[in-house]
Amino acid sequence: MSEEHKKGMHVDIELVRQLAAVLDDTNLTEIEVEDGDRKVRVARKVSAAPVAYAAPAPVAAPLAAAPATMPSDPASITPPHENAVKSPMVGTVYLSAEPGAKAFVSVGQAVKAGDTLLIVEAMKVMNPIAAPHGGTVKAILVDNGQPVEFDQPLVVVE
Repeated sequence: MSEEHKKGMHVDIELVRQLAAVLDDTNLTEIEVEDGDRKVRVARKVSAAPVAYAAPAPVAAPLAAAPATMPSDPASITPPHENAVKSPMVGTVYLSAEPGAKAFVSVGQAVKAGDTLLIVEAMKVMNPIAAPHGGTVKAILVDNGQPVEFDQPLVVVE
């Protein structure tokens, strides 16, 4: 048996106090730290006092929605954002190379095939999204810093 075990464990009271203070500051119920062979765990009892909750107010039944009217000419129905460049991945959109910089494109601007329209950041990798063909930017459908989904329309180029 080692000399330390014969004497008993040395408890660092200051460390225990600091850990207890962390519990108070963070509203945690327990914390544990290890230093070599030594492990210190500080926990507090959680009060089992009942918590009262207010019952939610009753909700009125929703009114029936009016039926959607179809245009009289089915040929006039066009899919929204027919010429939109879509996101190839899930990520976050950035309209410029860095905060405060000029946007890559603006509505009404002419672009050539391969011009960068915006950036989609995914897993800390900045992926430039290029114009698939030349044309004019008709609409920018996302905001700077907005999260986007796979295949979500980003920019309309006609």
